[in-house]
This record gives sequence, C-alpha cells and structure tokens, in this order.
Amino acid sequence: MKWKFFGVFLLGASLGIAGTLIFNIQNSNFNEDRKTGEAFEAKELPLLKYTIENLGERAYGGGSIILDEAVATTSAYTASNFHFESDGKRVYGRMHLPQGDGPFPVIVQVRGFQDRATYTTGDGTKRSAAEYAKAGFISLAADYLGYGGSASPSADVFEARFETYTTTLNLLAAVKTLPEADASRIGMWGHSNGGQIVLTVLEASGRPIPATLWAPVTARFPFSILVYTNDYEGDGGKALRKDLARFETEYDTDKYAFTQYLERISGPLQIHQGTTDSWVPVTWSREVSRRLKVLDKNVTYLEYPGDDHNLLPDWNTVVARDIEFFKKYLDLE
Repeated sequence: MKWKFFGVFLLGASLGIAGTLIFNIQNSNFNEDRKTGEAFEAKELPLLKYTIENLGERAYGGGSIILDEAVATTSAYTASNFHFESDGKRVYGRMHLPQGDGPFPVIVQVRGFQDRATYTTGDGTKRSAAEYAKAGFISLAADYLGYGGSASPSADVFEARFETYTTTLNLLAAVKTLPEADASRIGMWGHSNGGQIVLTVLEASGRPIPATLWAPVTARFPFSILVYTNDYEGDGGKALRKDLARFETEYDTDKYAFTQYLERISGPLQIHQGTTDSWVPVTWSREVSRRLKVLDKNVTYLEYPGDDHNLLPDWNTVVARDIEFFKKYLDLE
C-alpha cells in the first residue's frame, strides 16, 4: 500500500508539473499573441487621414495664390502661371483671367491623365479654360504634384493619388486670396480621372459647388485603378497590383471610394459622355447618373452618340452647355 500510494503521489506530482508547464507555455503563447495584437493595434496607418470622412474633418488653405509670369494676353483674357502651397508642398498651375473689372466667378478645373514626361502647364484644360474666360469666368487649373515645376508627390503610390484630393481642397480654400476672384461663386470641372477627383472633393468638403464632368472615371475604387493596368508600360501594372494587395490588408478600400458616399454630394452636376469613348465606358456614366437620381440629386446627364473620350466631335456644344450651366448656378448675368 505504501508503494502504491507513493506511485500515485509521483504520478500526480508529474501530472501537476506537466500541467504547470502546459499552462506556462499556453500563457506564454497568449502573451505573445497579445503582444502581437498590441503591436498590430499600435501600427501606424498614415493613409487613414485620406478617407473621405477624414478628409472632411480637417482644415485647408493657409497659403495664397501667387501669380507668376503672364504667358498669353488676348482681348478677352490673360493667361498666367501661378503657384500656391498645399500641405507644405509648392504646386504650380495656369490661370485664365477675364479682361475687365472683377471680381469674377471661378471654375476650378481638374484634368485627367497626362504623360508626366511630356506634360506642360495647362495641358488638358487650357482650351476649355480659354472659352470659360471669354464667358467671364476665372479658370484655375493646378498642375498637381510631380507635374510641371511642382514639388514631388509622395513615394507611396496610393498617397500620391490621395494628394490630388488635398491639393484640390487647398486650391479651393486659397481662391479667397485672389483679389480678382469672387470666392462665394465657385464651380468645378473635371475630365476623366479628374472627374473622380472632383466627386471625391465634393463629398469630402460637403460644399454645394456646381460641377460639370466630362467622361468621368466613376468605377468603384480600387477597380478604377486596376482596369487601366493593362496599359502600363514595363511590368503591365504588376508592381501597382502588389502595392494594392498590401494596401487592402491594412485599409478598408470602401472608405476611399467616392461611389460609397454619393449621398454627400449637395450641388448640381452636369455629366457629359460620348458613346464611343474607349477609356470610359458609357455604362459607367449611365450608372452613376442613375444612382444620383435615385438619391434625388440635381444631375443632368447628357450623352453624345459617336463622341470619343474628349467629347469630339461635339466639343463646342459641350463647352457651350457648360457655360450656360455655370451662368445659371454661379449667377453670372
């Protein structure tokens, strides 16, 4: 009996020691998991500040629009280069100023894709800007970071994209520093990718700014990026897709997609779309217009049979309709 009891005691002690070891190992693993969780929670996510909701929470401006050299003067307008500061980075652009006494209403124009290697200030906007200036509107078109003489954008491909929003919001805030401008009467114009920038800015700001959109990119982010990667030279967009995979592991892409915040648009919109556009499918513009109308937004959708991405051959008609639109909503007699 004595030895049997002693054996039971040893077995119990062994099990107790083993249990203690198992508990300690499990506890150690739990602590490691907790540390990992704490490290994950503490990880910096710098691009959170660019969600549409967070863009709407911060202040913009603080800098002035500074006019540089005049590049063209006509009987109707003067075209000059300008610069301003956007979050500590200098951005250049082109202004078309009507002749006569101001202050004048302003149209902030946002161009679409341009080849950085061949880009010059005013590309993508200067032709329409001249027509708007003839009609009595100041046109302000930023080059954006990395273009013309502007400072470099972020090295992060997604932050560089989001900086177009903050650049535009800072330019809108800086309009009040331009003596010739009436900052209470501002409209916006966007072409192609510039259209999605305008829509994002309208949602972030919440301002009832009237805007016209030419063949806007309205696919949901990030598909709106992926759909064009086949046209990338070199790796065919492979590096961008890898960056996107990393982005999606850390961020909720819906929070950066303007298509998820259409209810925040409060100003009138006019959308122009050609039916033979090879860059923006006509179905995109039809769908976003339908969704806006369901939300009871003030949107006019105009379709041009046979027109391409630049609204040719109906370009003159499109510009004339824009001028009437801006005259109506910016109270230009």
